[in-house]
Amino acid sequence: MSAATATAAAVHVLVFPYPAQGHMIPLLDFTHHLAARCGVAVTVVVTPQNLRQLNPLLAAHPRSVTALVLPFPAHPAIPAGVENTVDLPAGGFRHMMVALEGLRHPIADWFRTHPSPPAAIISDMFLGWTNHLAAELGVPGYAFFPSGFFAISFIRSLWCQSPELKNGDDRNTAVGFPEIPNSPIYPWWQLSPIFRSYVRGDPKSEFIKDSFLANFVKSHGLVGNTFYALEGVYSQYLKKVLGHNRVWAIGPVLPRSDPIHRGGPSSISPDEILSWLDTCQDRSVVYICFGSQAVLTNKQMAELAAGLEKSTVKFILSVKAATQGHAAGMYGALPPGFDGRVAGRGLVIRGWAPQVLILRNTAVSAFLTHCGWNSVLESIAAGVPMLAWPMEADQFLNATLLVDQLGVAVRVCEGRETVLPAEDLVRFLEGTVGDEWSEKTARAAALRKAAADAVSDGGSSVNDLEDFATELCGAVSLQ
Repeated sequence: MSAATATAAAVHVLVFPYPAQGHMIPLLDFTHHLAARCGVAVTVVVTPQNLRQLNPLLAAHPRSVTALVLPFPAHPAIPAGVENTVDLPAGGFRHMMVALEGLRHPIADWFRTHPSPPAAIISDMFLGWTNHLAAELGVPGYAFFPSGFFAISFIRSLWCQSPELKNGDDRNTAVGFPEIPNSPIYPWWQLSPIFRSYVRGDPKSEFIKDSFLANFVKSHGLVGNTFYALEGVYSQYLKKVLGHNRVWAIGPVLPRSDPIHRGGPSSISPDEILSWLDTCQDRSVVYICFGSQAVLTNKQMAELAAGLEKSTVKFILSVKAATQGHAAGMYGALPPGFDGRVAGRGLVIRGWAPQVLILRNTAVSAFLTHCGWNSVLESIAAGVPMLAWPMEADQFLNATLLVDQLGVAVRVCEGRETVLPAEDLVRFLEGTVGDEWSEKTARAAALRKAAADAVSDGGSSVNDLEDFATELCGAVSLQ
């Protein structure tokens, strides 16, 4: 046990995850490592419907991790009983950010009456207002980003610059960020939808802008789910523009064991999936999943299904059904009889897919992904190259990193409602089992080793984790 670990045993922190699968899972995994490796005591803020996500962590750390369960604040744009964005269409993120600010006073009241209040607050990037709360309570606030340093750099620059469309501009107008390493340029439509919905002077828009900026201006430091061998240049950039070194890379934050119990219910058990994969040759299966949030239109599903049927490649397809906010009969439906027509060659999972388990299997040759950062890291940690179909938010940034900078992916499509023709999909799929794919597989294998090294004893991410624990100890000494 390090000196930091021994000292951190006296530290109590408050952790506040944003209720989206792709945000909760990495922050809760990070919390696990704070408790297990650094001995930190943690209180996690959740609403009743999200408590289930916390149960495995509570069971693993019955003495050091507790839940602060607060009623979900009602919001007119969020249906009653919905407390997680997995049950909302993409536009629900903005409403969820605004709604959760309603927990500010309950948290403050709990904090002020607690016999041993937390010495720090660690909150998700979408809860930047908590940095104001931390200052009000006299403790440091830290912003946790479930994304990489390239995306964090972009988010900061986007909200600081606040680019606007001019008269005559359209959705394809290019927006440049020359101050960021490699000078990324994106068309307007690929910028963050939360940013594009900003209306100057609108109270909700101004709240969201201030919340994002608070992560960089008011927080005491940033924690990113990434590692230096992957994004070192962007780490240095962030430290330079922020004017301090309190930027920690602690990823990839993945479960070291038992990666099954991380999501929700599934139509196929993990054992059945593994048994099917065991019947396949090494590097012969393409895994297809677009994350916990994206739901394909029926037109997209029809072309995807047609391409899979026409190809000769074995595959696992994870399908997300439409939520309450999607137009009835227009989203999430595979063509009738598809499962039967691909039986034996393809496996269809409805509901939660044990993605970490699938990607780690040697039968998997490629991952057709939306480029959400959790999926990216899970694929890199497994040494699996990717077929990139970025759809929104930071996914276009992640695709740039994967395709243009790291060379471990091929871009196959772009856009949340863009239809990928079946013929194009066939070509991309069949390219993942030939010699041309071997170069990307080799690069992915090298990144896999770098990721493993980062989270091994003495690795860069473990060192940053322990340095962060030391930082938390300093917060106690200041009280």
